[in-house]
Amino acid sequence: MLAKIKKVKLNKEGKNPNYKVLLECPEGKELYIHFDYTYATAKYWPLEVNYNGKNQGAKLAWYSSKIEKLTVAGFLEGIAEKINKKYEFELKR
Repeated sequence: MLAKIKKVKLNKEGKNPNYKVLLECPEGKELYIHFDYTYATAKYWPLEVNYNGKNQGAKLAWYSSKIEKLTVAGFLEGIAEKINKKYEFELKR
């Protein structure tokens, strides 16, 4: 992962774990992603994306494929693994 995690928030309450992360991108811009893990599909899904202060809706593929050279799922999974490890949180399987 090329982007560096600056701030993070994990909400373990509720039906699905919710993540909010602020990343510093390689070109010095900021990427904010609000995403969750949906147990029903066993996948991470972006809910809100902001790049350098501009709202991108829930679209993240343009960044993950162009900059990170990863799928959206792979990119979010990598971020979530780091956050889960930091907070000692394990997903229910």
